Amino acid sequence: MSSSSAPTSRPGPIVAVLAAGGIVATLMQTLVVPLIGELPRLLGTSAGDASWVITATLLAGSAAIAAIGRLSDLLGNRRMLLACVGSLLVGSVVCALSGSLAPMVVGRALEGVGLGVVPVGISALRELVPPERLGSSIALISSSLGIGGALGLPFAAVMAEHAGWHAVFWVAAGLSAVVAALIWLLVPVLPPRATGRFDGVGAVGLGFGLVCLLLAVSKGADWGWTSGTTVGLIGGSLAVFAAWGWWELRTTDPLVNLRIAARRQVLMTNLASVVLGFALYASQLILPQLLQLPKATGYGLGQSMLAMGLWMAPSGLLMLLVAPIGGRLSQARGPRVTLIAGSLIIAAGYGSSLILLSTAWGLLIVSCVCMVGVAFAYGAMPALIVSAVPSSETGSATSFNTLSRSIGITMASAVVGVVLTQRTTLLGTRTVPSEGGFRLGLLIGCGVAVAAATVALAIPSRPGQNRTSAASVVRPGPNAIRMALSPADGGSPASPDISRRSASRTVTDEQLP
Repeated sequence: MSSSSAPTSRPGPIVAVLAAGGIVATLMQTLVVPLIGELPRLLGTSAGDASWVITATLLAGSAAIAAIGRLSDLLGNRRMLLACVGSLLVGSVVCALSGSLAPMVVGRALEGVGLGVVPVGISALRELVPPERLGSSIALISSSLGIGGALGLPFAAVMAEHAGWHAVFWVAAGLSAVVAALIWLLVPVLPPRATGRFDGVGAVGLGFGLVCLLLAVSKGADWGWTSGTTVGLIGGSLAVFAAWGWWELRTTDPLVNLRIAARRQVLMTNLASVVLGFALYASQLILPQLLQLPKATGYGLGQSMLAMGLWMAPSGLLMLLVAPIGGRLSQARGPRVTLIAGSLIIAAGYGSSLILLSTAWGLLIVSCVCMVGVAFAYGAMPALIVSAVPSSETGSATSFNTLSRSIGITMASAVVGVVLTQRTTLLGTRTVPSEGGFRLGLLIGCGVAVAAATVALAIPSRPGQNRTSAASVVRPGPNAIRMALSPADGGSPASPDISRRSASRTVTDEQLP
């Protein structure tokens, strides 16, 4: 085994840097939330057009993330980590210099591409972290998806109020520069895991299909769900996905190995990711609105934007604290158990909301319980993916898992949005979501979390399969490579680099994923 691919003796600083990169990347997703109401005035545009500032981030990130993961397999993790953080940096600078809609949308799209730092960071852990620390490290970085989102609200609100909205993006650019420097200094260069060509046709096809689908879902309420535009985009996306699947099954070096993706453990984990993405975002849509609605409604709590952000922030910090606990549970009982436990905790959080909606402290408890469950579940899902795929597919598989969560988030935005717009009440001359609408949305979140636990039960559970052990996660031995890359699984002959890195580790048949 080459020294460059061996686990480092001091993984702590590397894990901290990768987690910081994930927090900064997800911080970008909520930076503009405090500015939503002011964006039309700030950018000199309509409210409908200003929504593209948010939509562009979602579309660009979803379209690019699978390609980023595959490139990390082919070119090496460190190079793609720097590329993702560089995209965050450039996008933030573009936004900071913007005074109109077009450059702002471009900058936000670049920030969306930077979200790829999370799955690439998780895939890098396979070579950088000793087996006994792998589970907790994966859990910490995966949980950064929630930590950054929770911290972004109060940070952006404070900065926008006291330093102006451009300062929000200048600070974001500075944080990105710091993370890029730390990655350059602390993350070692790793050799590529895979050989072959990049599947450009597959990347364009998947990206185009996702843009059509997510655009229809996110804008369907505005355009009309039965409008020609919405129906055409959904129909077009289905046609593109069918052609894309045909291509991926026949090309020599696919962007996403669909035969591996069809394995029961991978398939069920990705399906659980879609459902849990929905469950996470439903609370982030509902709880802030309840905190900010005027007390005159009878159920709103009348908090300012800054106060709302501060009430939501503890849940993100709590994720940081409990993520290692979830990792240790995965190490002891397997990530499948952790995923089920996390899903049920989320369901309990949503269920408790039905009696805790009347006070800010009650909503804080709801948010914290939900985020504890998210920390457990989000840490378990990448561990399940990593333990089920060959090393040469790690970046691609973890990126596809992150993409699955993004699809769930988009679906939550559409479904909860419809619920809240259909169940409304009048506040003077203003129409606002009714208390019944909020309660129904929270009940849907509870049901979805229970569904995620049910899906997780379908994930295979065999001794040694789901544990984040040296055998099942870090580097498979020669027997594992032969099985993982067998023709039945759609693999290709192991590259010399994979064989070389695997030769020093022996794995028994009982330990194989």
